[in-house]
Amino acid sequence: MCAHGGRVFTLETEVRRVFLAGIQKLTLLDYPGKVACTVFTAGCDLRCPFCHNASLALPERESDSMELDDLLAFLRKRQGILDGVAVTGGEVLSDTEAVRWSGREPRLLTAYEELFLLEDMKVSGLRPKRLREIVEAKLADRVAMDIKAAPENYGKLVGIPGYDIAPIRESAEYLMGCGVDYEFRTTAVKGLHTRADFEGIAQWIAGAKEYYIQEFKDSGDLIAGQGLDGFTEAEMHALAEVVRPLVPSVQVRGI
Repeated sequence: MCAHGGRVFTLETEVRRVFLAGIQKLTLLDYPGKVACTVFTAGCDLRCPFCHNASLALPERESDSMELDDLLAFLRKRQGILDGVAVTGGEVLSDTEAVRWSGREPRLLTAYEELFLLEDMKVSGLRPKRLREIVEAKLADRVAMDIKAAPENYGKLVGIPGYDIAPIRESAEYLMGCGVDYEFRTTAVKGLHTRADFEGIAQWIAGAKEYYIQEFKDSGDLIAGQGLDGFTEAEMHALAEVVRPLVPSVQVRGI
């Protein structure tokens, strides 16, 4: 049984600089039920064609950046206003980053602890060992993990043919059993996902505490460039009904 319910997310690096790609100063969506800000990190191991933050995921594309001190100053000014911080990417736990997340040698984002901010971390499940360390060190109050597709279709959806999903399976299994607050979510993309994907996902995460099928919207910053569409509202709800017998918690998000 893992520890959970912590109030600090610590960001560690060997230099006093972290590659932060920016901040959304206020969100009522990214951390469900909380008034929060969203912090973006850059870099990702995956190449999901429907990724709507290509400028964050791809090293060859330029993205905005911000200094850590500026982030900390912002958080201190919002003390008493914000309930928490949602940290997303890119891939938060990506090995390609100059960022290392650890609870054993906290150096930099002690402001989260000082400000008693709750933390919601969004991941793809690529680093189960690191995820476990973060949760057991009480550095994340909530984890939102992507389930990209059914296992047999995963390589196509992450843009890496033959992708080994063993780490994804391990991360999902861990979240379902460790006690931390979590959700799984799938962004449904017409032409990439089929009914069979959601049948496979339902079998994989049967009994999950929270599962969302999210609407796809073309942000204009896709890895695929263009040519992708979302499902209609009726189609989204039909996909939810495919999942519901095994995952009663399923909801449609974004419609």
